[in-house]
Amino acid sequence: MRIATWNVNSLKARLGRVEQWLVEVAPDIVCLQETKLADDAFPTMAFAALGYEAVHHGEGRWNGVAILSRSGIDQVVDGFAPGIEPDDEARLLSATCEGVRVMTVYVPNGRALGHPMYHHKLSWLARLRLHLETLARPDEDVVLCGDFNVAPDDRDVWDPAACHGGTHVSQAERTALAEVARWGLVDVFRQRHQEHGLFSWWDYRAGNFHKHLGMRIDLVYASRPLADRLSWVLIDRNARKGKLPSDHAPVVAEFAEPDARGDGSRSGGQVGAQLGQT
Repeated sequence: MRIATWNVNSLKARLGRVEQWLVEVAPDIVCLQETKLADDAFPTMAFAALGYEAVHHGEGRWNGVAILSRSGIDQVVDGFAPGIEPDDEARLLSATCEGVRVMTVYVPNGRALGHPMYHHKLSWLARLRLHLETLARPDEDVVLCGDFNVAPDDRDVWDPAACHGGTHVSQAERTALAEVARWGLVDVFRQRHQEHGLFSWWDYRAGNFHKHLGMRIDLVYASRPLADRLSWVLIDRNARKGKLPSDHAPVVAEFAEPDARGDGSRSGGQVGAQLGQT
């Protein structure tokens, strides 16, 4: 099963790129963030033509999350689970696809340290932990992925000193994210890749992508039963190139079937060459 996450930064502006990418990469499940569409404007038929069922939780100009699946979608929950303080923004969507509980998230940015939205971000992450506890169990197949707007550690930013004092790298944010993972999740990218300098987001300004000044804030977390079946995981830098790209690159992970070892039918090197991983 091939699972991908991608902050597309406006699906209307990038639908053609997304459609082409789906054909080329053929993920089984895709989590999208920042669609910036209302539900009635979501291109359900375009994805159906490519073999994907889709669910979307949107609000219009901002935010918006979606799940695409080639193997059905059920048990859909928009936002936080019942009983948890709701969010009035479209930042979280959960569903079950082929026996896997899938959650796509677009965590609030936080704006600046000490800003009310920064404290909202910390609260949002705490509620995400409660959401996990309500909808799933760590011994099940669970994947939580999306744009977390947090770089988990200093390897995930181009220059820790330059980023010091800002959002995305503060200790409080990292602690809140680690608490979510402590539910029973594994950062599968770090399970396979330990080196510094592998990023998923680059600011549009000043040619930062070409200067390799980025952050790894797009993450795929999996429960231990699923993480143990990881075959490979990569950041598709090719999708960040070309005309009118998103400022984020997709992250793609492939998992073996439950009765198979996580070594995959295609090597990580082969797939890396195809998808543009450095």
